[in-house]
Amino acid sequence: MKKISKLLMTSVLFAGVLAGCASGNETTGGSEGDTIKVGANLELSGAVASYGEGIKEGIDLAIEEINAAGGVDGKELEVVPVDNKSEGSEATNAAIKLVNQDKVTAIIGSATSGNTKAQTQIADEGKTILITPSGTADDLTLGTDGNVIDYVFRTSFIDSFQGKVAANFATELGIKNAAIYADNASDYAKGLAKSFKETFEAAGGKVVAEESYIADDTDFRSTLTNLKSAEPEFIFIPGYYEEVGLIVKQARELGIDVPLMGADGWDSPTLVELAGAENLNNTYITNHYSSGDPDETIQKFVEAFSKKYDGAKPDAFNALGYDSVYLLVDAMDRAGTTTDKEKIKDALAETKDLSLITGKITIDELHNPTKSATVLEYKDGEQVFKSKVNP
Repeated sequence: MKKISKLLMTSVLFAGVLAGCASGNETTGGSEGDTIKVGANLELSGAVASYGEGIKEGIDLAIEEINAAGGVDGKELEVVPVDNKSEGSEATNAAIKLVNQDKVTAIIGSATSGNTKAQTQIADEGKTILITPSGTADDLTLGTDGNVIDYVFRTSFIDSFQGKVAANFATELGIKNAAIYADNASDYAKGLAKSFKETFEAAGGKVVAEESYIADDTDFRSTLTNLKSAEPEFIFIPGYYEEVGLIVKQARELGIDVPLMGADGWDSPTLVELAGAENLNNTYITNHYSSGDPDETIQKFVEAFSKKYDGAKPDAFNALGYDSVYLLVDAMDRAGTTTDKEKIKDALAETKDLSLITGKITIDELHNPTKSATVLEYKDGEQVFKSKVNP
């Protein structure tokens, strides 16, 4: 853990990372010769491909750095990517392949909570570590009995936390009444909406209207007109970028000029294309990090990412994919093994104060990280760092 933190602070290439990781009782596979296989069960095509592609870019950068610095215990990391096509059934099939055929040490993915839930049982029964970079549903790491799933972890904070951050931000703006517009079939949207409403009302605010839409809808004018008639001072829109982009565009066309706010599901370059840069002015999101954060470690990551990807700025999904690799490798380092998945799993559960790009992480008893959130504002299509909120 100390090695990871020091390297994150001192070098773009992270020279010497984990070169001293010692081997232990390696009894469960996932490593062949000089290679450690890590699966990537991601949305590389389909409805939310932007998320999966972003995570994959972050994974690739982290693995490139680690391998260039000598690998882990002298072994190179090898990513085994599988496209789940943004579908739960495909995520299940991908997990079966990665666990039983590829025999990976760990799986990173999926990007969404639903696609992650589709593989948790397979990973746990196969005693294969599963780390979702961005699955935020509160119950994702829990089984149907309410107990924590041994082999399932996440790098992101949970929905109830970012819902509270959004509600508190609205309260700080002086908002007295707000509306909520959410996808009624999405656990992600429903969890965020519930947390926002409870926190906002507890602070003395009033939710004056609630409307819903369905994924893949393209015309939101009728429900937006209903929301406008309630005269809210603020609208909370938890959802994914494909619908949100159109919602923002149509809201502004209808003359709705109040602040709009969402969560990490907005974070995609496609959002700006769909909504229009000007329409996104006076909108905000909660997110996992900001490339505009002046923190020295973050700026070194931004520099390294931009160098690898032709000047692109890394978004939160890039950062979470990157962090997920370092979270796993830190656990290998402390476990003293690259292949004993039970020991690595136990080390993951004991992670404390690990400094990564998206914050300092301590894994709690439910396998969720305690970490900060960031509030971003859109200005002419660009995300601008607003504030960082500690748990």
